[in-house]
Formats: sequence, structure tokens, C-alpha cells
Amino acid sequence: MKYLFIIFSLFTLTLSAQNDLQFDKRFVQCEDKWVAFTPNEGNQYTFGFIYIDEQAGLTLNYEGTFKILASGEFIPQKLDSTSMKVRLEPNNVLVALIPENKFEELDIKATPEWLKYYKTDINSVERLYKWGYMYNGWNECAKALTYLEKAKTIDPNYKGLSVEIAYSYNCLHQFENAGKILEEEITKNPADAYVNKEYIYSYSKTDNIDKAITQYNKSLKTVKDKTYNAENCFNIMQYYYTKNDKDNFDIWFKKFEKYKVNNSAMTQYAKQMKTALNK
Repeated sequence: MKYLFIIFSLFTLTLSAQNDLQFDKRFVQCEDKWVAFTPNEGNQYTFGFIYIDEQAGLTLNYEGTFKILASGEFIPQKLDSTSMKVRLEPNNVLVALIPENKFEELDIKATPEWLKYYKTDINSVERLYKWGYMYNGWNECAKALTYLEKAKTIDPNYKGLSVEIAYSYNCLHQFENAGKILEEEITKNPADAYVNKEYIYSYSKTDNIDKAITQYNKSLKTVKDKTYNAENCFNIMQYYYTKNDKDNFDIWFKKFEKYKVNNSAMTQYAKQMKTALNK
């Protein structure tokens, strides 16, 4: 019984140590934070520091690996000297924030010395726009909006800023706010593919579907970049699906079928909507 108690105690200590690491954060939630990845088969944890590189976007500065002893102590095996940086793409990988009380064991500082070189001119309109654009790309649109609106106070006419703010509003389902911005933008940039896409999307989510359709038809003539044609068509088609309007849905489904669609999920969803309406 004594041996069982000792084994159980060691297990409890290990479990307690590992529970300090909660793997519940997306990369984008860890800006300027030390993070650990889930352990490999050898119970080694990869760790590093996540920050934003102005050119590369969200980046991991890889520091090395560590193990957790039964006592709960973190034992690191760090890179000797070579710096390894990994660009982080939007995904669903979850990491854990490393508790501050483990920094000394890992021989790391809360703020690495080298980070200051990535924090110059942090309040320029260009920098704020890039940060907002990046967070929109990670679907963290509320946070993106804080950067973009700050940029707007500096230079409201900065190229691409207004439509990126509209994107944030659309992402947050604030379609009326997006529409107000896009009405002005579509007048200034009637041939811009991205502006047209956001305009059509915004109005396809309201009962002003006629505006979306009118702009879709205009865009076929005025926009040279055809990247978003299928997506624009899909959004109008989806409006009619939500209204259970089979006749108009079928009209737009036929238009959609004519496009070469690289997004397999979009094609699959279109077919699912059609099947549902035909029941």
C-alpha cells in the first residue's frame, strides 16, 4: 500500500504541473507571450515567443523544448545560438501560455531583449493598418477594429483602410455600419474587386438585396479581377436560401455553376443548400 501511495503522489504532482499549462489559446491570442505546444511522444514541450513581424505577420521565435519533472520543475533544452523563426498561418492549433513563475526555470525574460527591434514606430498609420489587416485575417475582427480605427484618426484617407474597417464590421455582423462606408468606397473605387466583394456581401446580408444584385451586375463589366465573382454570386444565392425562395435560388445557383470554384467547401455548401430547398 505504501508503494501505491508513492506512485499515486508522483502522478498527482506530474498532473498538477501539467495542469499549469492550459492548451486553450490560438496563436493570435498570444501576441508578445511565451507559449508551449502540446507534448510529443517523448513528453517534450516545444516553446517559444510569439510576436508580430511587420513583414511576416504573426511569428514564433522558437526557443527550444522542455520537460516537466515529477516535481513540477520545467527543464529546458534550448537552442545553442541559432535563431529560428516560424511564420504562423491562421489555423486551429491551440497552445498554452507559460506561467510567469516558470520563466526563471526556462531561463527566459518576460520581454526578450530583441523584441524592441520590432516595436519601433508602432503608432504609424501603416503599422496600425497592417496589424488590423492581420487580425482580420485571423478572424479576430473586434481586435482588428481597434487598430484600424486608431489608424483612421491619423489618416482617414490611407489606402485600403476604409474597406478594411468595413470588412471588420461585416465580420462582426454590423452590416449597416459596413454599408455606410462601402457606399462611399464603391463610388471612389468602382472597379476595385475587394471593395465590390465587401459591398455585395454586406447588402446580401440585409433586405437590400437589390443593391447587391445591381452591384454584382456592374462588377461583371467594370472589375477586371474576377477572383471574387463566384463568391459574390454565392452570397446572393445564399440570401435567397435564407428566405426559402427556391425560384430565385435556382437562378443564382445556375450562375454559380458556371464559375470555376477553387473553394471546395463553398461548392459543397451550395449543393447542400440546393438539396435542402428541394426537399
